[in-house]
Amino acid sequence: MNKGTGRAMVLAAIFPAALIFVAFLGAGCAGMKQSHPLLPVAEYEKMIVGRLDADYVGTDNCVAKCHKHDKITSDFKRSVHGEQIKPETGLPLVNCESCHGPGSLAIAKIEENKKLHGEEGGKCDVSKLLDLKKLPPQAQSLICLKCHSAASTPALAHWHSSTHALNDLSCFSCHKLHEGPQQKVSHDQMAELCYGCHPDVKAQFSLFSHHPVREKKMGCFDCHDPHGSSQPKLLKGSTQRDLCTRCHMDKSGPFVYEHGDVTETCTNCHMPHGSVNRRLLSAAMPFLCIQCHNPGHRSVVNGDTSMKALFSNRCTDCHSAIHGSDTPDNRGYGTLRK
Repeated sequence: MNKGTGRAMVLAAIFPAALIFVAFLGAGCAGMKQSHPLLPVAEYEKMIVGRLDADYVGTDNCVAKCHKHDKITSDFKRSVHGEQIKPETGLPLVNCESCHGPGSLAIAKIEENKKLHGEEGGKCDVSKLLDLKKLPPQAQSLICLKCHSAASTPALAHWHSSTHALNDLSCFSCHKLHEGPQQKVSHDQMAELCYGCHPDVKAQFSLFSHHPVREKKMGCFDCHDPHGSSQPKLLKGSTQRDLCTRCHMDKSGPFVYEHGDVTETCTNCHMPHGSVNRRLLSAAMPFLCIQCHNPGHRSVVNGDTSMKALFSNRCTDCHSAIHGSDTPDNRGYGTLRK
């Protein structure tokens, strides 16, 4: 961060406090009680740029001075942000300076360089704009949130307390706005983007039994909300079971004879991403079932009681309706049989 930017950020921090102190000296308690509204966001952006005399000149003036941005401009016009640049849409107006700050000083520097070095010297001086890459992640996100905090409600309601924000990720970590007109992460790119931070999950999707993310039939965002959630692991839905039964509706019930675990969470028995066991089970049967159920089945071989028959069979060979059933057994107890 250059010295001018550093000084401006310090000024931005102490300037409101200085105003309040002066008001207190001049008017005492009465002055303190008066309202002191915040300046428009544009004024604070000028401070961060480092010059209060910076001004906004519009996208056309920015692009006309720098031809290497022609492709970026074309992508922008075809993006969802470009569609919002017309006042008649009623949407927030978005242009280059909405993110990069006032551009008058950068344009003036281009003209100065051209006079000294000819057309070859007319390069954009990004030091006269907001240095987005050097801003802390929280400040980078604020660049987007000044529009999206209202335009994307309630999608971003949980962003500030999300595990992504708390681990110093910003909007720019996932959204690459200058790589094409597509401003959101596409369905095909979604998994690879997430694998960059979650390689363990990529390995789980390579196991024998897995959700079809690798086959592009599902995406990470079908279950997780990257912008934050009230559920653990950024899960969508009001509960973990509510999320699973959006696709597995036949398991939702209600049943007369319910499997107790099913009313709690599906991950008591299933691995959410992938497993070496069939049907995403966290352990093979019957060992999965006997973690909760006392093995009461025994066979008698040559007069000896043995557990061998139990371990060589699957519980679902007899108890097929393992998520719940409306049919009782012949004793009327209901043992999750069809």
